Amino acid sequence: MNVLVFASRKGGSGKSTLAAHLATYIASPTRRTLLIDADPQGSLSFWHKIRGNENPALRHGGRNLADAVKAAKRDGYEWVLIDTPPDKSATVVEAIKLATLVIIPMRPGVFDIAAVQDTVEVARELRKPYAAVINGAPPKRGDHEAPIVADARGALNALKIPVWAGQVTHRADFSQALTEGEGAGEFEPGSHAAEEMERLWTAIDRSMKAVHSAYARGARSAA
Repeated sequence: MNVLVFASRKGGSGKSTLAAHLATYIASPTRRTLLIDADPQGSLSFWHKIRGNENPALRHGGRNLADAVKAAKRDGYEWVLIDTPPDKSATVVEAIKLATLVIIPMRPGVFDIAAVQDTVEVARELRKPYAAVINGAPPKRGDHEAPIVADARGALNALKIPVWAGQVTHRADFSQALTEGEGAGEFEPGSHAAEEMERLWTAIDRSMKAVHSAYARGARSAA
């Protein structure tokens, strides 16, 4: 089973937004997907209520996350996406312990870089794979990132923090899709927003396969 955890101690980084949009790409009849809303703010639950669709499924609450993930595995879910509160609480730590991969959304700015480092510290302590995703970024000009995005990427690279090569641009389609209870690919197939989310999903899927392969090699070496 694949457990994606969206974590950042900074509010407004885009955890719930990315979880909702990605879940609609992942979920399919042959790829059962569960969202766990462990953030008391409940943004993901609100979106799911608007959606009125049990694909992906949703469970509420940050208590007993380990039991919820075990139950998801028993129930045959292939993907579990956990949205966490914007802090370094016990809920966040427990979620990261359960993660196959930790996604750390961040806006391109100095305060977000500081918040990313806090989450990275927890992931490193728990020896969990992680990657930052630059979210809410200014549009590119041709193939060139905005200076603030390039600076943020450079800062992350200097800190040896893995960061997705793409960006999630600040686009109205992302917000409008959520107000309809949809993901970007459902709301406007073929749009720039849908293409960005599809590229992010492809990168995450590739990373998850690499993580599972590394775990398998480690298990064989230990045997």
